[in-house]
Amino acid sequence: MGDPDTGSSGNGLKRQLESLWDQKKPLFHSWFKVLLLLSLLLYPLCYMLSDRSVLLWERFQLHRHYTQLFNRTYQVRLPPYQVHPKHRLIEGEIHKTTPGGIQYHYVYPHNYQFIIDNTEVCKNTPFLVLMVPVKPDNVKARDAIRRTWAKDSVVQGEQVVTLFMLGISGGIDAETLKKENLHHQDLIQSNFIDSYFNLTIKTMVIMDWVATHCQTAAYAMKVDSDMFLNIDNLVIMLQKPGLPKVNYLTGMLMWNRPVVRSNNSKWYVPEEILSDPEYPTYTLGMGYIFSSDLPEKIVEASKFTKPFNIEDAYIGMCMKMLGLAPTSPPDPSQFKAYNTRYDRCEFSKIITYILDSPQRLVNYWKDFKKPGPYCEKV
Repeated sequence: MGDPDTGSSGNGLKRQLESLWDQKKPLFHSWFKVLLLLSLLLYPLCYMLSDRSVLLWERFQLHRHYTQLFNRTYQVRLPPYQVHPKHRLIEGEIHKTTPGGIQYHYVYPHNYQFIIDNTEVCKNTPFLVLMVPVKPDNVKARDAIRRTWAKDSVVQGEQVVTLFMLGISGGIDAETLKKENLHHQDLIQSNFIDSYFNLTIKTMVIMDWVATHCQTAAYAMKVDSDMFLNIDNLVIMLQKPGLPKVNYLTGMLMWNRPVVRSNNSKWYVPEEILSDPEYPTYTLGMGYIFSSDLPEKIVEASKFTKPFNIEDAYIGMCMKMLGLAPTSPPDPSQFKAYNTRYDRCEFSKIITYILDSPQRLVNYWKDFKKPGPYCEKV
């Protein structure tokens, strides 16, 4: 038998709880109704923000303003890899975070789309494709190149194609660029923000374009828009017997270059992005030549290589990941950076020189191409 006191005490507690529950029933019902109402209100909002409704949500003007504001903020938080506001971010695929908390932007070029393209320029299988990165508003540089080393489409008996790679900037409107391309048919434009800090993205887009549009060419060259390019000497070099036709990258080689750790430098690369104290051997970005099989491989390597804004060293990192390395050119003395003065004889022997203005290129070229011997006889 149970203790009667215990029994009566248990029954009393039960009755107290039942009485308390009866008192709180109306309050509970009120709270339940409020929670149910909130759930009904929040459900459409959550659905609107879900992946399934992104396209519907993007139609609203408020969201477009928010997207632009978000991307501007993102660009400040994530220098130097900027994304144009019109380019839709794919979180987790484009942006990554290092263990140290530094966020970075993958330069894999399939994240971008071409706005202006010339898909048929390589249908006749050119020997050499010159890809020139240039800012959209730098029309003077493009015109100077068209009047000088890009003037002839046949050099030393070989077909040569010159194209200009552009991103997006506010310095020139889209219609003006479309008219320029309609006239010259030599512009390629992609929807990344065109800035100094996005040169690695720009270079990878160049690689992607060559890989997808011009892989039948023998060679390609990435050449800066401020260069004097002795195109005849370049083609003669590429015609040399025995020159590699696969896995070939050459130019002015840079060995044992230290990674800059000072965050005051525009060449700063943090350890979280690149832990190695030195870059692998790479070719100076002013102008380097590569066999047309290489861009596709470099694009693939970029999926797994953390980006930094030193574009030429980044290509070197991709080459290292592929187990490859740049090759010294047949005559390294032909690849020069800066010159102290113009000398017609000297310019007849080199392949590259960096100049300081489009007008200087035009002036030098005019003198360089005048009749007569390049060098005075001694």
